[in-house]
Formats: sequence, C-alpha cells, structure tokens
Amino acid sequence: MPTIAIVTREGERTSVTVENQLSLMENLRNAGVGDISALCGGCCSCATCHVYILEGYAHLNPLGDDENDMLDSSLSRRESSRLACQVIIDEQCDDLVVEIALEE
Repeated sequence: MPTIAIVTREGERTSVTVENQLSLMENLRNAGVGDISALCGGCCSCATCHVYILEGYAHLNPLGDDENDMLDSSLSRRESSRLACQVIIDEQCDDLVVEIALEE
C-alpha cells in the first residue's frame, strides 16, 4: 500500500498509508484527516474535497471534465488543484504529497 504525505490547513505535515483503488477522499476520511468535508460524498458536485498536489501529479489519473468544471468555481484553484474524490489511488501514488485547500 502506498504512503502519502498530507499538509493540513494548519500547515502540519503527516504521512498516511492508503489503500489502492479507493479515492484520495475516501483514504483521507478513513485516516481521520478532518480537513476534508466531502459534503457530496464523492459525487464531484461540491468541491469541498479540494486539494493541491504538491508532488506526484504526473502519476495521477487525468482530470475529467466534471472535475475541471467544479474546480473552475473555486476562488483558490491552482494548476495543481484536484478534487480528492476524483483521484484514484494506485501503486504509482507512493510518495504523493497533498495539501488540503482552504475552505471557501
């Protein structure tokens, strides 16, 4: 199972072991990372699981049209922005570094 680093909204850095074939959002919630709201439950309809991929972006599944549209509504979108509910974890995600975006 891959290990990823998380930077919380408070700037604290922690590492968590994640399960393959689950979304990043599910893995963060399972690990008790409380900064992820995911109000829509992972349906790509709220952007409350917005994250920044600091390292490892090239290894992720591609950004989809619906995800891109949701991120366009964010005032804090960056080039490295993703919705955690749309990022599927696999072995290539080992050493992924993710920062939780600020709530809007």
